[in-house]
Amino acid sequence: MPKVIFFTQLVPELSKQVVAPAPGDWDVSFFPHDLPPVEKACLSADTDFLILFPSAIEDSVLRAAQRLKLVQLVSAGFERMPLDLLAELAIPLANNGGTNAIDVAEHTFALILSVYRRLAEMDRNVRNEGWTAIDSGMTTFTIQGKTVGIVGLGHIGKEVAARMVPFGAKVLYYDPFPAPGEVERALQVERTTLDDLLQCSDVVTLHVPLNDGTHHLIGAQEFAQMKSGAILINTCRGPVVDEAALIHALEGGAIRAAGLDVLNEEPTDPQNPILQFENVIFTPHVAGVTYDTWQRRGRFIFENLKRVWAGKEPLSLV
Repeated sequence: MPKVIFFTQLVPELSKQVVAPAPGDWDVSFFPHDLPPVEKACLSADTDFLILFPSAIEDSVLRAAQRLKLVQLVSAGFERMPLDLLAELAIPLANNGGTNAIDVAEHTFALILSVYRRLAEMDRNVRNEGWTAIDSGMTTFTIQGKTVGIVGLGHIGKEVAARMVPFGAKVLYYDPFPAPGEVERALQVERTTLDDLLQCSDVVTLHVPLNDGTHHLIGAQEFAQMKSGAILINTCRGPVVDEAALIHALEGGAIRAAGLDVLNEEPTDPQNPILQFENVIFTPHVAGVTYDTWQRRGRFIFENLKRVWAGKEPLSLV
């Protein structure tokens, strides 16, 4: 019988949803993620699988887990994981296989609509100034007829594309790895270079992992290529965007607005100058987090664990 430990920061109700798909005869338990490392090491010494949320673990815990067959993340991001040590110990690492893609895609769409229709400002006006309309006839926009540029056509990028075409948008994408032709045709997307995407898009939305190749992928040079009326949406990782360059672009009117679920530092300094802009809508890194996501993630996690227990390769290897 395999032993599974879930180190989690979720409340018990949600942790139970993640582990609910576990086979009935498996030994599955969950503990707070912020336990002292020595306690986590003791708990993990004879475990077969570790599940982590958030995606971080101390080196001492991994070294103590002599039977460990897989570290399974509940999230997609893995930039805080000790990849070199995992490789040294020959412990495979898997992320969530895109099971939060629907949640992030819907949040992306919500940010686009919120920025285009200035929803936060209108809400404040109604509450504070009565039934006072913003000059919406001049400064709000529709998605129909716009060009949306998706940077990164992975699980999330595909879900975003699938939601754009019914709204009447033309969809471009940039990804170093082209999607198969049948996927491009089904999604009605066209692959292009990053430069062309930036120059042609009314909406630029980012859906890439954070790594050496994507750190500050969008900086001063990229903002200079964008349309002055374009908006930027970031629901992946803050450092994919050079925040200082974004502030400069907003100050100078190089782009119209932004919707940001992520920032370089989280939580950010209350004095961060990015917070001064009325034409930026913020959410606190919650794009992939909804009540409905946990069972979806849990089903993938335990299908993956069962594969490994049966001697097969895990899915969604990092």
